[in-house]
Amino acid sequence: MPYNSTLATLAADLDTGRTSARKLVDECLARIGDSSGEGARVFIHVDAEAAIEAAEAMDRLREVKAAPSPYAGIPVSIKDLFDISGQVTRAGSRALDDSAPAAADATVVARLRRAGFIVIGRTNMTEFAYSGIGINPHFGTPKGAWQRSVGHVPGGSSSGAAVSIADGMAYGALGTDTGGSCRIPAAYNGIVGFKPTQRRVPLDGGVPLSFSLDSFGPLARTVSCCAVLDAVLADEAVTPLQPRPIKGMRLAVPTTVALDDLEDAVARAFERALETLSRQGALIERIAVPEFLDVGVMQAKGGFAAAESYAWHRYLIVSKGDVYDPRVSSRILRGEAISAADYIDLLGARRSLIARSTARLAPYDALVMPTTANTPPCIADLADDKAFAKANLASLRNCTLINMIDGCAISLPCHREGEVPVGLMLAASGGSDRRIFELAAGIEGVIRV
Repeated sequence: MPYNSTLATLAADLDTGRTSARKLVDECLARIGDSSGEGARVFIHVDAEAAIEAAEAMDRLREVKAAPSPYAGIPVSIKDLFDISGQVTRAGSRALDDSAPAAADATVVARLRRAGFIVIGRTNMTEFAYSGIGINPHFGTPKGAWQRSVGHVPGGSSSGAAVSIADGMAYGALGTDTGGSCRIPAAYNGIVGFKPTQRRVPLDGGVPLSFSLDSFGPLARTVSCCAVLDAVLADEAVTPLQPRPIKGMRLAVPTTVALDDLEDAVARAFERALETLSRQGALIERIAVPEFLDVGVMQAKGGFAAAESYAWHRYLIVSKGDVYDPRVSSRILRGEAISAADYIDLLGARRSLIARSTARLAPYDALVMPTTANTPPCIADLADDKAFAKANLASLRNCTLINMIDGCAISLPCHREGEVPVGLMLAASGGSDRRIFELAAGIEGVIRV
């Protein structure tokens, strides 16, 4: 099937017999195994035998009208952060090589299987999900889809997840998002990534980065594909997505923090998208969001990610710290200096931040901003730690604002064909997930014209 097949077209082709689950799996495995491609770096483990067996089982079920869902037989990739029964969950790290295999699937993996999706393999990621860049010194760094001959970062931490979609190695991907880890790699690879309201999708069976901020979400080619996967992950009914008309959309562009220091290519693509939406009748207002200034203050000592990751890693990093990526371990170890009083202050500050930002955003359908302040950097340019830190901050900054306010958000491409990938993010307060999908579906087809 073509790389750009959607879940809807695949479901229709499976239903009519134009394709089969076995054929879809074989095609994905061939792309993964192509020695000229990125498969060896995109996947930490390829579950070829189990995927083929599952595909054949789904084809037999479909023959007798017993397929568990219209999407049964479609291959998906799973970020290495999630438990898969019988497999070791390494979280992109060598420090967990000797861990026992998982006794059961993570709840989100089990839900995908229950709908008939086929797990094609475990995708590469930033070690322990701790950066927005996607570089992994242990398993290699998959090159992003943009100018592959040059070698740009894939975005993190769900690096392999995004490239698996961009290269047709899977048709849906399960990722995580603590400060943009679904949305950043989606933006860097010209696909769609969604961060749900945290409470909608259970977090059990995943290695935590920050249990206060972690969300589990999908990456895919289109908004509707992500909406299907999100419904499955949240154990909600999959219902047709009704795009909202652009005319009358109330969109707020935050002038605080989110538009600071944008790369020229990002600013151009974003402003062009806003002009297009305005011409089509969207009501766009540029507003100050002073609450966003609080986020930098709250992150000054490392924030929730440092405090909560240190709590999880504090024994492992003593015994296995020498095999950690130093760029990851140094960030985790910042949490050692965060006192209990500091952490309690953080909790109180975040409660206030959520309440104030929810009130601020209430009059609007969504916030709209660039997903990242930068375009995907060249891998070779990030050997220097200062350059890495600057690029990492630019990638994470805007997305982190939404995790901190307990919101939901989607990134969709807004660049034109042949241009460097740029993501446009729609975001809203927690609980607005369906609205965000409807808005994104309404603008998806016009913002790249």
